[in-house]
Amino acid sequence: MPGESEAKEKKNFQPGVPQVKTDAFFLRGSGGLDWGMKSRLARIFSPKSGRTVMLAFDHGYLYGPTTGLERMDLSIVPLIPYIDVLMCTRGALRSVIPADTRKPVVLRVSAGATILKEMSHECVAVDIDDAVRLDAAAMAAQVYIGGEYEHDTIRNLSELINAGNRCGIATLGVTAVGREMARDARYLGLATRVIAELGAHFVKTYYCPEGFEDVVAGCPVPIVIAGGKKMPEIDCLTMCYNAVDQGARGVDMGRNIFCADAPIAMARAVAAVVHENLKPDKAFKMYEELKGEMKGRKKKG
Repeated sequence: MPGESEAKEKKNFQPGVPQVKTDAFFLRGSGGLDWGMKSRLARIFSPKSGRTVMLAFDHGYLYGPTTGLERMDLSIVPLIPYIDVLMCTRGALRSVIPADTRKPVVLRVSAGATILKEMSHECVAVDIDDAVRLDAAAMAAQVYIGGEYEHDTIRNLSELINAGNRCGIATLGVTAVGREMARDARYLGLATRVIAELGAHFVKTYYCPEGFEDVVAGCPVPIVIAGGKKMPEIDCLTMCYNAVDQGARGVDMGRNIFCADAPIAMARAVAAVVHENLKPDKAFKMYEELKGEMKGRKKKG
């Protein structure tokens, strides 16, 4: 053991150098959160780009074996290396996703209805203890602003936020647009702002061609866009580019990735748009080239 005088000589407190600040955080509206919450959000959103590519495959809790998700072990697991975040139910996570997966999980916790009933009639189906057991980075719940059971879904989200705050787990509020609601800037601006005001740490909503910048500006927490129904790949890449160019912090995409002609190629192209600002035409060219390479490998194999 060094002597007292020797140990003292080796210490260097650098009193003239101010302590490095650690309170700055890269996500809007998140600076006042606790360390654990920030840590989980920094797993979801890249600290380098400030954006994320989430792979949504939670459709089964509403729709059953959705096209493209009949066998999640075959359609989803191969995509894991090419996306940033998994968004799924606890049943899919436990039964299909390998436990050595290092990608963060946004856990779908709202449920209670299917396409056979009024879908806004939901409850919180997963308690906070199970979210902790599953190492969830965030929990997600639908909010039906203007829906028949609007009040219940707002209460669900509020209870979820309260529980998540106690344990340092973030909450994603998902804008669920009913059949009779217009997906325009006025409605989406209302819905996203309400969700943020309730305390959600980030919001998932739809992209609208007109006024989306205003939707983002009016929401004090990060917005990620939903992929929605399957569309041609070039249209999807264009939507992604426009959304992030107008302030979205990423995408939460399902069918437009796992139902693409070449899902891995599409995941990589979407990631290039989101994280590298690759223009849609170049991203589509990238997609086509990757698709061709993959088909070539299959033929050789």
